This record gives sequence, structure tokens and C-alpha cells, in this order.
Amino acid sequence: MDMAWQMMQLLLLALVTASGSAQPRSARARTDLLNVCMNAKHHKAQPSPEDELYGQCSPWKKNACCTANTSQELHKDTSRLYNFNWDHCGKMEPACKRHFIQDACLYECSPNLGPWIWQVNQSWRKERILNVPLCKEDCERWWEDCRTSYTCKSNWHKGWNWTSGINECPARALCRTFESYFPTPAALCEGLWSHSFKVSNYSGGSGRCIQMWFGSTQGNANEEVAKFYAATMNAGAPSHGIIGS
Repeated sequence: MDMAWQMMQLLLLALVTASGSAQPRSARARTDLLNVCMNAKHHKAQPSPEDELYGQCSPWKKNACCTANTSQELHKDTSRLYNFNWDHCGKMEPACKRHFIQDACLYECSPNLGPWIWQVNQSWRKERILNVPLCKEDCERWWEDCRTSYTCKSNWHKGWNWTSGINECPARALCRTFESYFPTPAALCEGLWSHSFKVSNYSGGSGRCIQMWFGSTQGNANEEVAKFYAATMNAGAPSHGIIGS
């Protein structure tokens, strides 16, 4: 890892810590980065087998941070989990929606995101993920399949009109194609959820990036990735995906 990258990471850490927007886990918790669930609204306290995980969440059934009920809700157009409507600008294309469901399954179910969990002070969660190194093909396919669907915002974490109880476009926000709001794959994957992801230069199977998509019969390749970054953190070296903004 070159000196320029290390300096950039340290600068970002200083900015984030100063802003109070997110803090790394405590020193004790940072030594326990593997096989963990974040402290958030629908996550279990500890990962465990879930034989009845539904649909696209099924690859995590051997060890999951989500329940079967949560996995079913994630597949609904407007889930009771967050009252979030994917179709806020008209019907989202099915190929596009599959990526959002898979993203939600990864967020809710994965026990392999420990190296990127940060503490936050939010009403609905005490921890979140920042700059998870997403495999480049996963991001590219997500963007390609969503280019022609419509949205009205480039950051879906905040700024919605919730007066009806579900998310609606804020006043004067125009419904345009995803490509208008997210001109590149990185703009989508990194901007959509306030830098939960950082697009990696690595490909799936490299052991260096988190896969959003993997088959349940192939085993969970993200376990190896989490081990690599946890070892990097515990050795005291800056790690891709640790710093958030």
C-alpha cells in the first residue's frame, strides 16, 4: 500500500471523527471483527443458521444476521421493515429491483461486514457499514441493469418526504433515469447509501472484495475477505474500506 493512499486514509479518518458522523468500534470490539452482526434495527444479536431464509437471501442460511421473516419482507415492493418504496418514480424494472433486494439481503443478513462497521448515533441503529469494498462486477451489473429505471434522488439515506408514512420524492425533485442521477457505476454504488460501499478494483473470487451475489452451493466467499481485512486492521495498517465520510 503506497504512502499517498495511507495519507489519504488518515486524512479521511480525521475528518470523519471530527465531524462526529461516525466513529469506529471501540478498541475491544475492533479485535472481534469476524462473524458479527451490527447493532441495527432488524439484525440479530449474533449470527446463527436460518434454514428458512427466503429467495435472494437464501445464500446466507447457514449463518445469518437476519431472520426468515426479515428475508421475506425484503422481497416486498414496500417492506414493513422501513416502509421504503422502490417504485417511488414508477415501476422499477425487475432486473434492477433484484440488485436492491440482493443489496438489502447483504446488509441485513451478512455476518462478514465486521471490518467496516462503525458506530453511529441514529434513532434506528447504533452501527452502520462504511466503504465496504464491493466487487467491481457486482457494481457494474447493478448500474447496467438500473440505467433505465427511474428515481428522483442520488442519496437514498436522507431527504425523502415521509408525510404519507412511506418515502416520496421531495418537492421539486424530478423523476429521471438512474443514469441521470448516477452517471457512473461508482456514483450509484458509493453515493446511494452514503458511502456504505466503495467500489473495489478487485473481482469476485479474489479474496479482496465483498460479493453481493454468490450461490448458496458455493459457500460464502465473503468469509475469506473479512478475515483478510480483519487481519490488516489488527496489524495496524490502513485498510481499504475502513474510512467513511
